[in-house]
Amino acid sequence: MKKITYLIMLFFASHYYVSAQVGVGTTNPDASSILHVESTDKGILVPRLTDAQEMALVNPATGLLIYNTDCKEFRFNRGTPGSPNWLKTSRKISVKCSNNAADTSVNVNSNSVINAPIISTINWNDDTSVFTVNTATNTITITEEGRYRISINASLSTNSATDRLTPEMWIRINGTQRGSYSSTGYIRTNNGHNESSLHLTEVFELNANDVISVAIVRTASDGTVNLRSDGSSNIYIEKI
Repeated sequence: MKKITYLIMLFFASHYYVSAQVGVGTTNPDASSILHVESTDKGILVPRLTDAQEMALVNPATGLLIYNTDCKEFRFNRGTPGSPNWLKTSRKISVKCSNNAADTSVNVNSNSVINAPIISTINWNDDTSVFTVNTATNTITITEEGRYRISINASLSTNSATDRLTPEMWIRINGTQRGSYSSTGYIRTNNGHNESSLHLTEVFELNANDVISVAIVRTASDGTVNLRSDGSSNIYIEKI
């Protein structure tokens, strides 16, 4: 009889364990929660780990939350247990690329449209599963749909004696022009006026696997215009 009573109690206890909600500071936990905490004078203290302890976590679950005491920030695993990617909760993921020294020999005032050579150096990439950078083609593929801010800066210079050099720049998505044009890169070439710049900032709703590039082409006089120096031109993309 005692054995039967024990089995009945075990059944109900295991049923409670599987289906129950936990309320702390409340007797009426929200139906959508497994844990509902309420307090007017206390907070929740999550596990506090150093950088080394964070990196030593074995197969951390996707979404696992900790407080990193070295960085002094909440961090969560946006990756997988086998390939963790720790990000702070307040940070938007982004990628930034810039030109290298070799790109400064490319004529960006060509009569034919080219992809601006500003993606040769990856300054950072917060999430390579979202931003796929192709330095050979000067393109960035977005693998996750959403809203993105794109900012571009191109610093220009010329040694040409030709007057009135005016490259124009715009953003292409899957090879198609989107958003506004930047046409402020006028270079007079007289009286030492041999430098200028182009700038663009746009926000787009993008689909998964959209390919981003920056088009640039000559719109006035035919003369060689180059990017000014190593790292002087860049593209920044942020998921917002």
